[in-house]
Amino acid sequence: MAKDTEKLIRQLSLISYLMAERRPVTAPEIRRDVEGYSVMNEDAFARRFYADRSELESLGIVLTVEKPADGQVEQENYSLAPENFHLPPIAFSDEELAALGTALHLLDGEFAYAEPLRLALQQISWGRPSPLTSPVQTTVKLNLTGAAGGHEISQRLAKIETAIFRRKTILFDYYTMERGETGSRRVDPYQLVYQGGQFYLVGRSHERKAIRVFRLSRIRGKVGYATKAEHDFQRPTDFDPRAYADRIQWQFGDPVGTAEIWISGRIAWQIERHFGRYGSFRPAGDGIHGLGDERDRIFSTDYANPRQLVAWVLGLRGQARIVSPPELAGESQERLASILAHHEGDPATPLGRTRPAAAIDAEAAAESPGRDEAETEAGIRPERFARLVTLASILIDHGRSGRSLTARELRDRLKVSDGELREDIQVLNIVNFGAGTYVLYAEILDDGTVEVDPEPYGDSFARPARLLPVEAKALIAAIDLIGEHIPEGSLTSVRAKVVAALGEDPAQGGLHIARAGADDTEIAAVIAEAITRRHRLAFEYYKENEDEFSSRTLEPNQLVNGREGWYVAGFDPSRGDVRHFRLDRIKSATVTETVFEPRHDTGEDAEVDGWLRTGEVASARRARVWISPDRARWAREDRTVTDEYEDGAVVVEIGFAGLDWLIREVLKEAGDAVVLAPADAREAVHRAALTLVNAASPV
Repeated sequence: MAKDTEKLIRQLSLISYLMAERRPVTAPEIRRDVEGYSVMNEDAFARRFYADRSELESLGIVLTVEKPADGQVEQENYSLAPENFHLPPIAFSDEELAALGTALHLLDGEFAYAEPLRLALQQISWGRPSPLTSPVQTTVKLNLTGAAGGHEISQRLAKIETAIFRRKTILFDYYTMERGETGSRRVDPYQLVYQGGQFYLVGRSHERKAIRVFRLSRIRGKVGYATKAEHDFQRPTDFDPRAYADRIQWQFGDPVGTAEIWISGRIAWQIERHFGRYGSFRPAGDGIHGLGDERDRIFSTDYANPRQLVAWVLGLRGQARIVSPPELAGESQERLASILAHHEGDPATPLGRTRPAAAIDAEAAAESPGRDEAETEAGIRPERFARLVTLASILIDHGRSGRSLTARELRDRLKVSDGELREDIQVLNIVNFGAGTYVLYAEILDDGTVEVDPEPYGDSFARPARLLPVEAKALIAAIDLIGEHIPEGSLTSVRAKVVAALGEDPAQGGLHIARAGADDTEIAAVIAEAITRRHRLAFEYYKENEDEFSSRTLEPNQLVNGREGWYVAGFDPSRGDVRHFRLDRIKSATVTETVFEPRHDTGEDAEVDGWLRTGEVASARRARVWISPDRARWAREDRTVTDEYEDGAVVVEIGFAGLDWLIREVLKEAGDAVVLAPADAREAVHRAALTLVNAASPV
């Protein structure tokens, strides 16, 4: 039997024994009666029992220890209060459970926390129709999920989560993008953050003697503990993950100054909705930019990375201009001039020779996360523990009620293979209450039915257990990731009830979901109402490429998440076809009184839908773009590299459906990207840059 399985049997048996005894028990009694301990000598028992208690504590299951006056360890008494294991009942409405079921459907199979999320839903919906078996809602579609590396990243998540809970300093090798180097790091882990499709670790770097942020996909090899001590550090009481998570790219690092940026009144509403939390706004006043538009605004924002702030401003294509400080405004003008110069005439041949494709592939493989770790380490153990507790609850409930149960039902509910289910049942058959009294006996018969004989003391698992930390994190993370984009029910109210039942917010001590993109919750709520009521939606839409507003009407049927934000999808009567509109470009929206019947014959635009997930459509043209040595490392993370030069520059392929989109992408690279082909794309970038240069004037 594998060591991990032996450990699970001991820990589950210890829980069941303490819950069944309903009295404090001594260490010798535990060693005598609990499965797995009786075969150990005293020293081995002392080590294993201490380790098991520590692991259970990390799972949120805390044993009460009563110490004798003389301090003799063997006379310590141990007990487990029911409230330390059982979950308080949570009164969810049918709408709230439906919303949770939709959340799981959207994230299942791709979210790194999908399995504990599924198990959490089993626990919190106890005694109610499970949201897992409800009809799947289709009014929301998630094209950008929380996978962020899937199984490989899950291995690191498991180790780091445990280190955060146990306050253990960790060691790992880290690839730093700014310097293009890999070096050793010693970090006190404080918080995990999910932002923009990636997981990050926020912690105190011993090398820098300051708090730093590390992207998990850039960790190389295994994550290990620095010491064998029980605890290595205390997290500062004033630590707030939002200070590190809710930042924009130009604020990554230590602040170097405050910039003032003129924002055109045409898009001021949009910029304030998108980026208001990263600074402050004030009226620009007469004469600013020579226009005197009362809607113009000055955006003040702290910045740590001048290049990133300049890139953002250039990407707004003349609707924004840096006012101060002068050196930042000067850098913006220099980078714009560089874009113009590099797109004049035929593309210049980059200096240096290209490296063989084999060399590029070898280097990319060397920089990728190590597979040895993912292939040799077991899965996240807390998930297995949670799965066994949930399975025990289901089996005991069916055994006592006499309801039939099949192996297929169990596999579907727990999303496990036949082999995993049989192994889990074998483990539970061994879990005991001590002195030969077992929790249950279950067997999968030849016809696929599951026969269950629950023991009379099975009450310990007959009620829903507390949400383990990993389950609670998964539940809150799913809610925070999707936000208020589910018309079927409110996830905000669900979140409040879960936090109240747990007595704490899991996001404050484990995983924080950073808000991405615009604050479009008010617009989303209006759209959700229109979808639910089947009323047409009227809205004012900003067409960014044409820099104009239009009034639109839509028969909305879905809120859809994509790479660049949330969209509403529906039938546009004026176009006679399905259309997608970005929520962050909807200035205002209202639900009309016009009722519509869903059009089942329109279907979805497969090309648009594919672009929402991958960023490309099948009919997209391909541009060859040179990326400077300074930005090549970032490009290799996100783009397909076709050539690499000895000076470190690379050529990447970018798919584009429209020239306006490609122009914006090149401008946002702030002079570090040059279109080599096709020729019309080069000319389009040159014209756009020339227009901006000609429009430039002292502000």
